[in-house]
Parts: sequence; structure tokens; C-alpha cells
Amino acid sequence: MTLQQLKYVIAIAEKGSINEAAKVLYISQPSLTNAMHDLENDLGIQLFIRNNKGIRVTNKGEEFLRYARQVIEQVVLLEDKYLNKEPEKQYFHISAQHYNFAVRAFIDLVQEYGPDEYDLALSEKKTYDIIEDVKNGRSELGILYLADFNKKVIMRTLKEYNLTFTEMYTTKPYIFISARHPLADRDLIRMEDLDPYPYIYFEQGESNSFYFAEEVLSTYDYKRLIKANDRATFLNLMIGLNGYTLCSGIMCEELNGSDYCAVKLKSDEIMTIGYISRKGVPISPLGKKYLEEISKYKDKALR
Repeated sequence: MTLQQLKYVIAIAEKGSINEAAKVLYISQPSLTNAMHDLENDLGIQLFIRNNKGIRVTNKGEEFLRYARQVIEQVVLLEDKYLNKEPEKQYFHISAQHYNFAVRAFIDLVQEYGPDEYDLALSEKKTYDIIEDVKNGRSELGILYLADFNKKVIMRTLKEYNLTFTEMYTTKPYIFISARHPLADRDLIRMEDLDPYPYIYFEQGESNSFYFAEEVLSTYDYKRLIKANDRATFLNLMIGLNGYTLCSGIMCEELNGSDYCAVKLKSDEIMTIGYISRKGVPISPLGKKYLEEISKYKDKALR
């Protein structure tokens, strides 16, 4: 097994096609196919399933990919540190729950530290998909929260996937509503005050367990429920229906504008916001810079 073969595997998984991977690797399709057959024979496992729709990574292949990406990341760091050559394109991918401060920190990262060449990605995803992205190396970091009701399940899942959770900050839950909402001028809102209004939450797909909900207090007996699956729809429903959701209270008005506000919720619940990463894998320079940027929003949490 060689480093070149590891790069081949990663390229095929990312492109989902032998032909497309061969193009970016500048080798012939038959040569790449033969190299993969040789590697699979040496390993004694099947990495890919080939069909008329392209390439699909097997379960064993996903596990292999996690280690392959770790090895290649370390090689890139070594080369950047010890070899005299032009710096390579820098990669940083992150998955997060729908937090505007996570988006703002990403913008700050690009504006402040973006190298001449980079391949960056920020994906707002369902909670379980965030965990899967980090587990499989599609994202270096994942941003999510823990609370009393979900901590045991989330931490058990992270342990199973060899991931770690690092706390960044804690905050009380807030109600996120339109600035024109009838309750927007309140200093404090109780859950019973919200009964006349629809509660809007991000649907979690196949993992639609309240343990994976993005919103704290997901076990509360809400009278009116509306599911949404993207940020724009979410915000439109809040304005059009006087809907509400729960949030961290960490606001970025430069992104949301003045159309929305957060009001303190009367609750004893605590949200612990942090990042997940692969155990034993060093965080990249861009990853560290991102964490520096996102840590600045701790002081912007409403009190």
C-alpha cells in the first residue's frame, strides 16, 4: 500500500466516478482501475461498489477512507513544514447546525486568513449528518450543542465513532422571533406565552429523534409544530406566521439584519456549544484559525 494509492482512493470517493477521478489525477482510467483492484486484493476488502450509476463506497471503504484521509493530512503537514516548495492549496471543511455565528466566523476566516489558494466548505446540516461528516473525514470539525436531555446519547454516538467533543461556551436558551412578533418587546418569555404561536424546527430526516434535534427543549409538548429544512424557509415562516424557535442567543445582526431578535426564555436548561473532531487527529492550521474566530462570539452571547 502506497501514499499514491491512498490519494487514488480519496479522489474516487470524492468524485464518485473512476473516470472523473482519473481526470483530476492525470492518469488513465484503466491504470486507476487496476491500481484499485491491486489495493483491494492486498487489503482483502472491497472498497467500492461499481454500478451503472458510478461508484459507491462500501462500509469497509468508509472506515478505510477515514484512516487514509488522516494519513494524507499528516503528509501534507509534513511537506508544508519541511520541504521547500510552493504552498499547496489549503483545505478546510466544516459542518454545523444552523448557527449564524458559525457562518460569521467562517466569513471572518476567509477574509482574514484565506490563503492564495484554498478549497473551503461550510455545510449546515442535520445533527446526525454532522457527526457522520466528521467521522468519515468529509469535514474536519462539526459544530453542535449538548444539553441534559441529549448529552448521554450524543456522547455515546461520538465515542462509538471515535470522535471527541470540545466545549466552547455555555448559554441559556432564547426565543428567536421576528422583530414584528407580538412578544418581541418582552424582556422574558415563558413557554406558555408561546402556545398561540407555531413552533418551527429543523427536521432531522431519518434520524428524527428528539435527541438529535437542533433546538433545545425538544421534548416539550408544543401545541403547534412546523418542520422546515432550510434557513430561508425557516426565516420566512417566522415572519409570515409569527412563528418562533429556540436559539443560543448568540446573535450576528450583520447577517440577520434587524428583522429578527432573541428574547430570554424562562428556563433552567443550559446549552453547551462546542465542536467535534476525530480523536487523535491534529487540527489543521485553518481549523485552528476558525476556532479562534468562533471563540470571539462567546462574549456576544446574550445574558
